[in-house]
Amino acid sequence: MPHTSLKTIAQNKKAFHDYFVEESLEAGIELCGTEVKSLRKGQCNLKDAWCSVVNGELLVNGMHISAYEQGNIFNKDPMRVRRLLMHKREIMRLFGLVKQDGYSLIPLSVYLKGSLVKVQVGLCRGKKLYDKRADLAARAAKRDIDRALKEKNRS
Repeated sequence: MPHTSLKTIAQNKKAFHDYFVEESLEAGIELCGTEVKSLRKGQCNLKDAWCSVVNGELLVNGMHISAYEQGNIFNKDPMRVRRLLMHKREIMRLFGLVKQDGYSLIPLSVYLKGSLVKVQVGLCRGKKLYDKRADLAARAAKRDIDRALKEKNRS
């Protein structure tokens, strides 16, 4: 199998702060030509994006892809709802989990895999405020430990 290069276009850092990511899946995305050109330039924002299942189709809402400058009449609405491409069985499994167990489907990143645009979708569970505080405290402690070790190794 040939090695395909991965180039990350956008990441949803807010998702990792607000949610516990239980599982992540790869999905294709249905785009028009000017949107692909805009993505190749890195003009994408996932900050407030989420996924929903409607009529057996997985849709991504709130994903902003900026209009392509040379696109003129071919440009689509930057905030339009886009369809994610995944096997029907996977979509129905995710739909069942989201309906019953209080999970959310959140796009974690958009990347180029070879010439194809892919979206990494996370099956996420919401964090409470004390979980977020604990994460921040753990990250600060790790940073302090790394800094102390670096100083110790330097002298």
